Amino acid sequence: MTTTRIIEPEGVTGEFTVESYDRMMRGLMEQGYLDTSQIIEAGITSGTALEIGPGPGYLGIDWLQRTTNTSLKGLDISADMIAVANKNAKEFGVDHRVEYVLGDAKQILFGDNTFDAVFTNGSLHEWSDPKAVFNAIHRVLKPGGHYCISDLRRDIALFAKVILQFAIPKERKQGFISSLNASYTQKELMALVHDTNLNSARVGIGLWTVAITGTK
Repeated sequence: MTTTRIIEPEGVTGEFTVESYDRMMRGLMEQGYLDTSQIIEAGITSGTALEIGPGPGYLGIDWLQRTTNTSLKGLDISADMIAVANKNAKEFGVDHRVEYVLGDAKQILFGDNTFDAVFTNGSLHEWSDPKAVFNAIHRVLKPGGHYCISDLRRDIALFAKVILQFAIPKERKQGFISSLNASYTQKELMALVHDTNLNSARVGIGLWTVAITGTK
C-alpha cells in the first residue's frame, strides 16, 4: 500500500544542509549516478536550457560537459545553493556557459518561448504548486522544445528503498526519507499534468524514479 504524501518545505538552506548535500551530489556525479543520460535521451542536446532547482549544480555541469554549443540558466529558490553552484561551475570550467538566478519556479522570470529545453531532477516534490510550474515550463519553452522533469517516486518497492537508504550518507538520510515521502506516484503525476499545458507528456517510471518527458 502506498503511503500518503507528506509535504516537504521548498528549498534546502542552512550551511550544514547545503554543504552535506553538496558532498552527496558530488559523490553521485563522480560515480556516474546522475540522470544526465536520461536528459540527453529526452532530446535535450543543444541550445540553451533552463534547469529548475539545480542545487549545487552538478547535473547541469555534467550536461554541459557532455554536450557542445550549449548553455544553461539555473533557477533556484536558495541563495545558499546558488553560491555553491557558482563555485562548482568555476571549478569544472563551465562558468562561462551557465548563469544561476534566484527565483521561484511558479513564476519563472523569463519571457515566452525563451528556451530550447527545460530539465529538473529532484525538485518536483518540493513545488507548492506543480501545475503552475508545469504551465510556466510550457510558456518559456520554444515550439519544439523538449522537457524532462524527474524525481523520486513514493511507491517504490521496499527493496529499492532499502538499497537507496544504504547508499545515502548518514547526515542526509533523514532528508532523503523526507523527500521520498513528499514525492509523487506515476498515477498522481498523470492526473496533475492532464490539467496543464503539458497534457501530452509521457509519465514513465524507473526502479525508484518517475520522469515526465515531452515536446512542446
